Amino acid sequence: MAELQELHLRIKEVQEQESSKHATSITKQPHTRLQHWSWWLKVTLSITFILSGQTTGTLLGRFYYHEGGNSIWVATLVSAAAFPILLIPLLLYRFLNIPSTTTTTRRTTMATTTARPPPSFSTLAFVYISLGLLMAGDNVMYSYGLFYLPVSTYSLICTTQLAFNAVFSYLFNSQKFTPLIFNSIVILTFSASLLAIRSDSKGSKEVSAANHVIGFLCTVGASAGLALRLSLTQFSLEKVLKKERFDVVLEIQFYTSAVTSCVAVIGLFASGGWRRLEGEMVGFDKGRVVYVMTLVWAAVAWQVSNVGMVGLIFEVSSLFTNVIGAVGLPIVPVLAVVFFQDKMDGVKVVSLLMAVWGFLSYIYQHYLDDCESKKTTTADVSEVSDVATA
Repeated sequence: MAELQELHLRIKEVQEQESSKHATSITKQPHTRLQHWSWWLKVTLSITFILSGQTTGTLLGRFYYHEGGNSIWVATLVSAAAFPILLIPLLLYRFLNIPSTTTTTRRTTMATTTARPPPSFSTLAFVYISLGLLMAGDNVMYSYGLFYLPVSTYSLICTTQLAFNAVFSYLFNSQKFTPLIFNSIVILTFSASLLAIRSDSKGSKEVSAANHVIGFLCTVGASAGLALRLSLTQFSLEKVLKKERFDVVLEIQFYTSAVTSCVAVIGLFASGGWRRLEGEMVGFDKGRVVYVMTLVWAAVAWQVSNVGMVGLIFEVSSLFTNVIGAVGLPIVPVLAVVFFQDKMDGVKVVSLLMAVWGFLSYIYQHYLDDCESKKTTTADVSEVSDVATA
């Protein structure tokens, strides 16, 4: 009789456990679905921010030079000066206390079951200042490139950032160096070389062959710097900051932009360029109001683009972020022909087609990596299920 009662109790316990597991799975399913859609929403917004901000910022920067602006330091300052607007979403995020909903495979590698001590103030300062200085250097070189080159030539040369990103992702982020990526690097190098040998390009004014070379070298250097900054940002997020909340995206962009803005202000005053700002505003072809609005909206556009870049690094990777950034580059030359009457001759057409081919090689490699990642994840889940069943 006692044995029968004990068996009955065991059956009841098993039934209660199964019922509890079923209830837990039901309650977790909507949350998991919410996490999935939240991740896709963040990725979509980040991509939209990058494409719209990058295209708008580049065209407004070209417009600034085209209509009479000539300050490199002002253009550098504009690329980061709108960082105070990030306080609004950052404070809103903190006030609402939004939980993390990151669920992708790459992001789960950052998760841990044990509590990590937060990075020290000196570590955070080093990360933000280093990235800010690197961003300032990028923006100065980009400003020189945009000053001396037509926007179409400038944008096509910027596609070389994909090649640099492949190297830096291999060094810092364990990115594989595949034949497709190598193919993309070679094609993008040839694409940029076609534009480098052309010394008859015209920007907002006639430029000499020497200035054309300076513009080309600065744009290539800035592309390398951007690729390095994206890879180091991913490295910092994963190895140093180790945060899973999305507000880290706003934090890192806020502080690095603040450092960049300080560098630009120092450069503006040290070079004496601040004394010429009044005359530059007066001499602007479209008037003072358009001058101010051009700088303001260019600053907002670049801040939107930068937030999108850091957000996409946080959710996916620096490599994918660079690929998305390259999507907008072929768009700019087409718009430049419409708005600035840039010449789209045979050399630029060939360079554009080669840049698109190199970009597609990158996209296809990312597709293959994604398929491989899904197969690995499925295999891991099946293995866990088999062990649990056994």
